[in-house]
Amino acid sequence: MKYLPIDSKLFIDNRKRFAAQLKPKSVAFFHSNDIMPTNADGTMLFRQNNDLLYLSGIDQEESILVLFPDAHEPQYREMLFLRETNEYIAVWEGHKFTKPEARETSGIQTIYWLSDFEKILPILMSEAENVYLNTNEHTRAVIEVETRDARFIKSCQARYPLHRYERSAPIMHRLRAIKSDIEVGLIQQACNITEKGFRRLLGFVKPNVTEYEIEAELIHEFVRNRSKGFAYSPIIASGANACVLHYIENNQICKDGDLILLDVAAEYANYASDLTRCVPANGRFSPRQKEVYNAVLRVMRKSIQRLVVGNNWIDYHKEVGAFMEEELVNLGLISLQDIKNQNPDVPAYKKYFMHGASHHLGLDVHDVGSKYHTFEAGMVFTCEPGIYIREEGLGVRIENNILITPDGNRDLMASIPVEVDEIEDLMNR
Repeated sequence: MKYLPIDSKLFIDNRKRFAAQLKPKSVAFFHSNDIMPTNADGTMLFRQNNDLLYLSGIDQEESILVLFPDAHEPQYREMLFLRETNEYIAVWEGHKFTKPEARETSGIQTIYWLSDFEKILPILMSEAENVYLNTNEHTRAVIEVETRDARFIKSCQARYPLHRYERSAPIMHRLRAIKSDIEVGLIQQACNITEKGFRRLLGFVKPNVTEYEIEAELIHEFVRNRSKGFAYSPIIASGANACVLHYIENNQICKDGDLILLDVAAEYANYASDLTRCVPANGRFSPRQKEVYNAVLRVMRKSIQRLVVGNNWIDYHKEVGAFMEEELVNLGLISLQDIKNQNPDVPAYKKYFMHGASHHLGLDVHDVGSKYHTFEAGMVFTCEPGIYIREEGLGVRIENNILITPDGNRDLMASIPVEVDEIEDLMNR
């Protein structure tokens, strides 16, 4: 891992909170993600299962976490099963966790090699009455490959059909939505690395630079600051490309007069940040670009004020919609008559602002959490209004990351330049 060691207190506390939600005599299993193939003997970069990581800190393939709080034998209450290393693996793949290292990282005392799992599983299942199994239940998930968790679900239910099976995902969604101080610190570090990348490119962007050259500047700065790289596929969209919400080709020339939408951010220790800014290719916003940009900025600032304890997802988005309506009317893009005659299910502002204003942020960029729960202290949200005028080839989105606190909120990206004058000044030094 590139990132510095994380205090094991985070994982110890996370397991305690998870265990407190289990029914009596329950055992829970969490499996690492697979290393996914590409072609021939190629593989993708490994990315740990976020639930296993959240509960153990073990960022390594072929790992299993087992939690059985009511087990009679103390050594079976928390267990990690890890891939046993050897000289061949050390030579070809590098260092893997030793048992003492796994204890230090996770705070779990009982560490087995993976080869012991099949011997211990029957012992656990003979005592357990409820079995908690893990799946990806994110509302936007599209899963077309069979995961290690899915394979274990099939085999476990086939071998032990008379146990009561429960879902871990609803518990994990509730827990992961509330970030601890340590987690906030990791997200803040990701935001700080993102800021370094953004400030770097302000002195680099100029007419005729390519979108992928901007991408290269960012990845350089991210990796040199202990990030694995982008927290998600970067969007570097010049001119009309900015009106494509998930534009990721990043292969066009940034022309003189283009406004460049940059939805780019770093991860740190698997925690995501999520930034969007817009910068003019030639270092100066045109009057129209400035007008639209400042309208979006006003919406963002008003919206941030509504990310507070006690508000809720439905009301919040209605409030953001009202802020956006006002700005679009002032820009001449919609009229009061359009608003009066609109279909409530498809408000008039949706023509120019068609996506949500916020999402949970954490180990996933679109982190888990229910939109039906009221906002609580410790939640971290993006705030990302945008205006996309396809007929003008102009798209503007501005995005910061907001921590809800007991007495308001804190902008984790408050130090990243956002004002027109500041951006222009930094680009023209």
